[in-house]
Amino acid sequence: MADRRNFIKQTAILAAGTGLTAGIPHKVYSGILGANEKLKCGLIGAKGMGMSNLRAFLGQPNTECVAICDVDQNVLNERIADTEKLQGRKPAGYTDFRKMLENKDIDVVIIGTPDHWHCIPFVNAAQLGKDIYCEKPLANSIEECNIMERAAKRYNVVTQVGQWQRSDPHWMDAVKFVHSGQLGKVRTVRTWSYQGWMSSVPVKPDGPVPAGVDYDFWLGPAPKRPFNPNRFHFTFRWYWDYAGGMMTDWGVHIIDYALFGMNAKGPKSVMSMGGKFAYPEDACETPDTQQALYEFDGYTVLWDHGIGIDGGHFGRTHGVAFVGNLGTLVVDRGGWEVIPEFKNRKPEMERVELQKSTGKGLELHMENFIACVKDRSLTPNASIAIGANTAKVCHLGNIAFKTGRRLYWDNDKSSFIDDKEANAYLTPVYRKPWELPKV
Repeated sequence: MADRRNFIKQTAILAAGTGLTAGIPHKVYSGILGANEKLKCGLIGAKGMGMSNLRAFLGQPNTECVAICDVDQNVLNERIADTEKLQGRKPAGYTDFRKMLENKDIDVVIIGTPDHWHCIPFVNAAQLGKDIYCEKPLANSIEECNIMERAAKRYNVVTQVGQWQRSDPHWMDAVKFVHSGQLGKVRTVRTWSYQGWMSSVPVKPDGPVPAGVDYDFWLGPAPKRPFNPNRFHFTFRWYWDYAGGMMTDWGVHIIDYALFGMNAKGPKSVMSMGGKFAYPEDACETPDTQQALYEFDGYTVLWDHGIGIDGGHFGRTHGVAFVGNLGTLVVDRGGWEVIPEFKNRKPEMERVELQKSTGKGLELHMENFIACVKDRSLTPNASIAIGANTAKVCHLGNIAFKTGRRLYWDNDKSSFIDDKEANAYLTPVYRKPWELPKV
């Protein structure tokens, strides 16, 4: 089985290199794995969502984790033990993802690293013909998104981005209702995330690197910085070197459904404002309060976030509201409902009471990914195109925040119109010896 799988993958890589990838029939790829053959994965980045994704993967039939990679030996040891309990077999451990990718038993790769470490392992895995489940946001910059999208296409690998709400039935039902036209003309879409449990991050001094951590490798292409516990593990997402704050952490989930509901890609223009209004003296770099306004043809999309409070719209801490002339559909992870407009004390449409969530979004998302790996005529619910588009829209909001003015966007060219300052934010500068992949 392994020889057959590797032969087909090598054929795919060779064809990609000669520009013939599209000519390989889907039925050839679908022969990589039979219905009852085990699908084997390797996990890169095992601390948080990486392990959650792995649990979802192992919850599917005929799956096995054969390798885990993490630059923190303490996390690595813990996750190897956790995985052994889950599947009854101990996976191999690695601290360098490049060594792990040499493991020919690996069919698919789960990338659960911080955002700044998505692009390089993604491209490397794609070049080796391994299908990929990549945590959201797809990347930490717009050009990295473009590179990853080109890599997935060139090497013909199945990619599922971790925007799992795309596989959650009640979210999909909400979008079907929007697409039905029953709300009338949708004039604006409100998206928001107010997270009271995410409190201020106290300032901590720089200090020694914890035992067992390869900190230089953790930094990777990001700028050289002294070790600080606030920049490590969960709170990395509040530093521009590694992530984009709430805009990209929650925004890729919530804004994604605004785009889905409106069948939209990139906006015509964007402006954003906000700042560290709640906790001006804490350790975070990204804003604790931020709004971004996107202009599309015939409607706007508003993003609004706040850390440390639960003051979201419609009594919900997070969600999407499609505001139509006849009514407003509101959806969050708990469910969706429709609130009618009233004229002369009469409703413009029938109210739809709360349609509750199943709470199985991540599991269904992984099930969809595996189905697409086994049957390559299928399209993942959060494909590379969807993941790249949503991440780029979120990054546009952050770039507008950084420049402090309205920016005009050419989605076809993936660049700002006549704006050198804004365009300078599109492509990251990698720290040597790391280089931005060329695809």
